[in-house]
Amino acid sequence: MGPHPAVAAIRLAVRRVLHDILDDHLTDDTETSATPAQTPHERPPSPLVLVACSGGADSMALASALAFEAPKLGIRAGGITVDHGLQPGSDLRAEEVVLRLRELGLDPVESAAVTVGREGGPEAAARDARYAALDDAAERHGAFAVLLGHTRDDQAETVLLGLARGSGIRSLSGMAAVSGADGRYRRPFLQLDRQTARKACMAQSLPVWDDPHNADPAYTRSRLRHEGLPALEKALGKGVVEALARTAQLSRDDADALDSWAGQAEASVRDATGLLECAKLHALPPAVRRRILRRAAIEAGAPAGSLFARHIEEVDRLITGWRGQGAINLPGRVVAQRQGGRLVIRQG
Repeated sequence: MGPHPAVAAIRLAVRRVLHDILDDHLTDDTETSATPAQTPHERPPSPLVLVACSGGADSMALASALAFEAPKLGIRAGGITVDHGLQPGSDLRAEEVVLRLRELGLDPVESAAVTVGREGGPEAAARDARYAALDDAAERHGAFAVLLGHTRDDQAETVLLGLARGSGIRSLSGMAAVSGADGRYRRPFLQLDRQTARKACMAQSLPVWDDPHNADPAYTRSRLRHEGLPALEKALGKGVVEALARTAQLSRDDADALDSWAGQAEASVRDATGLLECAKLHALPPAVRRRILRRAAIEAGAPAGSLFARHIEEVDRLITGWRGQGAINLPGRVVAQRQGGRLVIRQG
């Protein structure tokens, strides 16, 4: 008798990602070794893969699947849990998660305590602190990849949040299956729903912890999860989550193509000194032109996370609706202004 269908589904998803990681690791090892250290009969060192685990159903299901699949492929598997310090007893809960990960056979396993700031709101600040801790752990342990337990439901929520912000097609593309520096972060569950992960935990008698923040209406994503999406499904019928996840993938494909186009076009709209020429920018399609403007603003020091569509639209009007207007102030003390047919974007 085989495993429970939910358990089989999560293991298959993780197995596929681990095969991709092995392929990437072998390619990376070959390309970075000027003089191969291995003889033809030796294999390169097996990669270390960490799982980021909060103790919730999604990440516990992911941790159990990693612990089951990694040894069969010769991959070392470890885990990390991040203590955000936002609730009483969070340190004790992190210790419990560490214990559970070790019981699954993962090694190394650790808990990382972080201090959550305020910039960008509580959810964004917690996310930034969490990823900084994960990056640090991956660097210290020499991990090739970190697995994240985001599901199709999380993807749908991300798309709706992007739609509400009006941030353009890149925002609608949601979370990538592979992201971060050198493809560090992998998300095996983007095609699986949240219930599959929970059923897998139940089938394996894995204890899970439900973060009360996930049900707290003070948080935007929580309201969307418990009020917004159910209301959409009631009005539009079942299948909204699947449709939003599909929209994310289609949007990502389009955004990647436009980013590539903008990257190729950028050199052609700069003069010999590197300044952007307004007339040449004007001739480009708006989607391509605005990508060039956004990239230029970020290169000048504007924080990507604080640079919204409305900022780029204001800069774009210096090209398409020039009436002698003054400089545009952007986040990060960056200033954009038109001078003699050129667009100058620099620190103010």
